[in-house]
Amino acid sequence: MESLETELERARALDVEELADAIESIGFECTRCGACCKSEAEDPHTATVFPDEVRELQESGEYDYDSRSDTAASGSHSPDSWDWRDVARPMPYGLQEGPDGPEGETFEWALATDSCGDCTFYEERDGVGACTVHEDRPLICQTYPFSVVLSGGAEVGQPMGEAVDSVALETQRAAGEAGDREEAVRAHECEGLGREIAREDAEELARTLKERAVRELEEAIGVRENYRSVERAPGEVVVHDSEGPKTGDGTSLPGADTSITRDAED
Repeated sequence: MESLETELERARALDVEELADAIESIGFECTRCGACCKSEAEDPHTATVFPDEVRELQESGEYDYDSRSDTAASGSHSPDSWDWRDVARPMPYGLQEGPDGPEGETFEWALATDSCGDCTFYEERDGVGACTVHEDRPLICQTYPFSVVLSGGAEVGQPMGEAVDSVALETQRAAGEAGDREEAVRAHECEGLGREIAREDAEELARTLKERAVRELEEAIGVRENYRSVERAPGEVVVHDSEGPKTGDGTSLPGADTSITRDAED
């Protein structure tokens, strides 16, 4: 695996027109089936959300509290007073189940889920799914079901599920500069694949996919550079994101030991 900085340079050099060509050749149209927003095989929905995206969603006024999660339905919150936990939860990977719930340390945030394990912003009416914060949805939602493989080996903008199609990008890095893998756009399982997509829609999706690739690598570098060792009490969760360590409710932890730096490339 190349360094994160090298992969970031490659992500920034991605050609939007070439990405759009790949997306257009695969084809895609959202059928609003809601599969990408729901829990799968009893596993809660997990979609990565960046810290600034959490704050953007906190400010969103589109949330329908009458049809959402238990917390929302209680009427104890209004859209202008969302708590961090209404939007995001610690990514469960790396956490253990303790006597009082999840505990441990993790390195990402995931969109909050309702009591069924579905994305808390998803609603379904007459069998048609809808995102209640569509205009403010995170980049991972905007780019589903596509991801990009960089020549250094990193797969960025990766959504849930296995890849079912892949189109190589013709523009390769010069010999000696590239890694041992070709750059490609991958498509992940989705019933909307294979449908005709307008060129302008493919280009818009390509621009967002590139933005997602860049942001994901910037976030990973930020996590590495801002990692600080903190004392965690039993039963507590610590999330290390690009802004430093936080508690499970998004509160930054002060007084951390900055003498320890995690090598996120290991």
